[in-house]
Amino acid sequence: MSAAGQLLLAGGGHSHALLLKHWAMRPQQRPQLSITLVNRTSTSLYSGMVPGLIAGLYQRDELAIDLRQLCDRAGVAFVEAEITGLNLQQNCLRLQQRPALHFDLLSLDVGAVSRPSAIGIPIKPLEASLAFLQSEGGTDPRPLRVVGAGAAGLEVALALRRRWPQRELQLQQRRGQLDQAIQQVLKRARIALIDDDTHHSGPSLLCTGSQGPAWLATAGLPLDPDGRILTDACLRVEGHRSLFASGDCAVISTAPRAASGVWAVRAGRPLAANLEAACKGQPLRPWRPQRQALQLIGTYQNSAWARWGAWQLGPSPLLWRLKRRIDRSFMDGFQQPSSMREAASMACRGCAAKLPAQPLVAALERVGLGGQPEDAARLPDHPELLQSVDGFPALVSDPWLNGRLTALHACSDLWACGAKVSSAMATITLPMVPTDEQQELLVQSLAGIRSVLDEQGAQLIGGHTMESRSATPMPASLGVQITLTVNGSSTSPWMKSGLRPGDALLISRPLGTGVLFAGAMTGATSARDLDTALQGMACSQHTLLQQVEPVREGVHACTDITGFGLLGHLGEMLESEPGLAIQLDGPAIPAYPGVFDLFDRGVSSTLSPSNRAAWRWLDGPVQLNQPPSASLLELLVDPQTCGPLLLACTSAAAERLIQNGPWIQIGSATAAHG
Repeated sequence: MSAAGQLLLAGGGHSHALLLKHWAMRPQQRPQLSITLVNRTSTSLYSGMVPGLIAGLYQRDELAIDLRQLCDRAGVAFVEAEITGLNLQQNCLRLQQRPALHFDLLSLDVGAVSRPSAIGIPIKPLEASLAFLQSEGGTDPRPLRVVGAGAAGLEVALALRRRWPQRELQLQQRRGQLDQAIQQVLKRARIALIDDDTHHSGPSLLCTGSQGPAWLATAGLPLDPDGRILTDACLRVEGHRSLFASGDCAVISTAPRAASGVWAVRAGRPLAANLEAACKGQPLRPWRPQRQALQLIGTYQNSAWARWGAWQLGPSPLLWRLKRRIDRSFMDGFQQPSSMREAASMACRGCAAKLPAQPLVAALERVGLGGQPEDAARLPDHPELLQSVDGFPALVSDPWLNGRLTALHACSDLWACGAKVSSAMATITLPMVPTDEQQELLVQSLAGIRSVLDEQGAQLIGGHTMESRSATPMPASLGVQITLTVNGSSTSPWMKSGLRPGDALLISRPLGTGVLFAGAMTGATSARDLDTALQGMACSQHTLLQQVEPVREGVHACTDITGFGLLGHLGEMLESEPGLAIQLDGPAIPAYPGVFDLFDRGVSSTLSPSNRAAWRWLDGPVQLNQPPSASLLELLVDPQTCGPLLLACTSAAAERLIQNGPWIQIGSATAAHG
């Protein structure tokens, strides 16, 4: 395979996580081609610490491997999507509700799921079982049964005893499965041992073994009876030279091992070596895993067993401390080194990449284009028609999501005018990469744009493409730049000017995307906080116009909060209203989770320093109802991508909107001397 191909990593299991860590720490060994990781979530839970999470010893973040950050460090694009199938004839991976991804080389590490059963909640996938346990309580009178007395079931049952000291617990075994020593531990833990043929009608958690995901069965791959992909000793899928597989979804046909996190971890290094060799057209090296692996199984009393095949030691507090040390060391290995964090300072993307307000205003005035800024322009001779243009360098490495976010951000200009979007045209600049990769980037970007327009009944009516002459970043998807011209109509559009005394100021969603993405570049933003922000940003606000329509006559002005921050865009609303003052309710201004913590740690967007010029409004017509903290001052000038609408309306309209929508009142307008 040449360096011009595309390597697709399907699934964020332990083998792929270690592969990414390897390339992040040794970038010279990373294949010099387009690489993308696809996983249904942005984090992967380390299986060795899941029993500790169930027991309440760990918080979820402590065992969550941040795949998005790991990809950023390794120069790999990250796509958060559900995998639904594989087309071997067309070399593409099918995804839920978005276009398939093409590949030249595919590595599968998609994990396993619990074997289906008529009753009970399967332990895998973990997201569903952890949500189930969260919904259960320690005082529920119904006994909870763990079905399956292997190592996983045993450890889960003991973890549940630590979680719920008083609840009745049961462990279902095959008759005679557990030895006397383990039975005594269960007896001391007050966990009833139940044989397979005992009826149970209460809640159950299934730890009865695993199998490959269902979609593998229809992919045309060689599978074992448990639906796991058969590979050779080089981890290459039997009969498929361009496919590799590892982790719980795969098994070496000549050296079968049970699905286990131990083998998934150990496969990371040989997988990396063979993928690197395959990309260079070099011979692959077989991996010969040892027959047995050491298992450390925790109990509910700060002790653990050690197992090696039929040999067993413990339980012992020393083994417990050893297990916790090994687990924490494994997770610590995924943290970004401080030297890399310090070197990671770079210009922010998204709308934080716009030109600062001061040089923009000065340039416009020099060419006679100054005056009251508006979100969209009325077309000459057609005052009901509105047009706006917006865009920015790629904010995320997923080209589909980036296309969607850019379209949402551009459409927001028309929504801020109370106008429905009817059509758009796109200018897309692609990086200097091979043409097949450019085609894939264009397909994904256009599909992301259309996902936004289709929701509104709007059309993409044309556009233009260009090839960049700048150096190509890694991953190359960050070199995509999209600019959209959006068109719409309204017979009575809202303007930025028009504020009146007595108006309420409403905001439609939280602030803080600028600092969250700035923190993400250095590993300071948690995966959970970035996920929350992206989920909000990717949600279209066009439905807000329907909510506002019944009170439209009570709306006097509106804008969207984007690159210049809340205070900068509020200042634009006040430029032509010298007789007005604004009272802001600082504590009411919403922020995404994690935002204030980042400000407190000194993190800010690279556009924030120039945006701070807007603080001058606080010495004039804009007043806060209480002395602001340093973090609140930073929030006021934080640049937003896919930010909220800021609406000025009568108090009656505000009351109705707050009752029926996401709107939050953050202030009010008064006469400057009244």
